[in-house]
Amino acid sequence: MAIEHDYFGLIGDYWSERKEYGDQDVEVVLDADDDTVSTASLDAAAGMVGELELIDDELRSSFVNQIDSGGSAVMRFLEAILNGEEADAAHSAVNRDSGDHDIDVLRSLSLVRVDLRPDADGPGEVFAEFEYGLAPEDTEARLVASIDIGREIVDVRFDA
Repeated sequence: MAIEHDYFGLIGDYWSERKEYGDQDVEVVLDADDDTVSTASLDAAAGMVGELELIDDELRSSFVNQIDSGGSAVMRFLEAILNGEEADAAHSAVNRDSGDHDIDVLRSLSLVRVDLRPDADGPGEVFAEFEYGLAPEDTEARLVASIDIGREIVDVRFDA
């Protein structure tokens, strides 16, 4: 039996929408099976869509806190994007100048995509993934933050 949600409509396998805030155009995707998802999880997912800007700010702050961790995904991403084959495109995409280049890069990231998985609603399960890129139309490298339903970070990874 299909579930209908006030925000997402009829729940099937896939829902997608483009959201704009600030100067960002973000693809938001909901991947849910109507047999395994609860209305409460769908409500939480809709709440995240409504708070994209707030969650984005929280995740960026978390990225900044990981700069001092030499082996972190954030540092591997920065090293790859700033010193790899796509470095010219990456450097030209940095739109801030605070004097700390790593922080300027993290603040210049574009939120490209948000994947919502409301059927993974337990603590520590990946409920949503936020995918970031620097000059995403010109570079392949992505920094992906996974959060649970309580908006706690489960994982941060670098995808090349």
